[in-house]
Amino acid sequence: MTVLVFGGSSQIGHFLLPRLLASGEPVLALSRHPRPPQAGLTWLQGALPEPLPSLPPLSAVISFGPLQALSDWLAQADLGTAPRVIATSSMSAETKRDSAVPAEREISRQLRAGEQTLATACERHGCAWTVLRPTLVYGAGLDKSLTPIARRAMRTRLFPLPSGRGLRQPVHADDIAQAVMAALECPAAAGRILSIGGGERLRSGEMFARVRRSLSRSTVPLPVPAWLLRLGQGAVPRWRGPLSRLDSDLVADNAALQQLLGVHPRPFQPESAMWIPPTSF
Repeated sequence: MTVLVFGGSSQIGHFLLPRLLASGEPVLALSRHPRPPQAGLTWLQGALPEPLPSLPPLSAVISFGPLQALSDWLAQADLGTAPRVIATSSMSAETKRDSAVPAEREISRQLRAGEQTLATACERHGCAWTVLRPTLVYGAGLDKSLTPIARRAMRTRLFPLPSGRGLRQPVHADDIAQAVMAALECPAAAGRILSIGGGERLRSGEMFARVRRSLSRSTVPLPVPAWLLRLGQGAVPRWRGPLSRLDSDLVADNAALQQLLGVHPRPFQPESAMWIPPTSF
């Protein structure tokens, strides 16, 4: 049978595809842009929830994209079989639930609604499903959180270091890929929403400091005091949410992940190559 991957060109897909290919099962992956062929891997061009061409029997459907689009595709797809479904959501479903910013509360609501809609769509097909909720993801130079900060610092040679006491738990994209592989082989993970954070909790200030130390270029540290952060919250509305959370803990409980899947994510030890996207992307 075949594994179908949505988001194969994402940062998690970058690590997952080689693992799937090593398992020997044929892989279909969807991309908006043409991709070079690879042994065992066939790229389809398109975007969810658009219908796909006739598919072979599927053993699994894996998605790293929006849950609602996946659910909409599943609702009209003629699968023929009942493949295992693994998808990623985000810990923002919980951490932004009570945000002071209405737009962020809406993101949380949409994530939780998407999780429920996916469960309903899977049940209609008789598919076992598992949702992974990662914390802040890094590792392939494709994230929109730490990588832009690192690149800007290398370009300007200045690295702002905001004061923050909140705990962070960055998770490497390859650890999420490992969790996906484990979930495919774990019947007990069916019907579960599993949090996945990195193997280390550290203060937000230390997280930024480690990113700075990992850069291939030297930068000048610019400590940002709390009063300036408060000023920034009022002056720049789009910064209000991220700045207000610097003193909040944004972490995940990995107990169920470790118990069910046996996955133990690595501590946060970034390297300079992690801020450079793969050339094939």
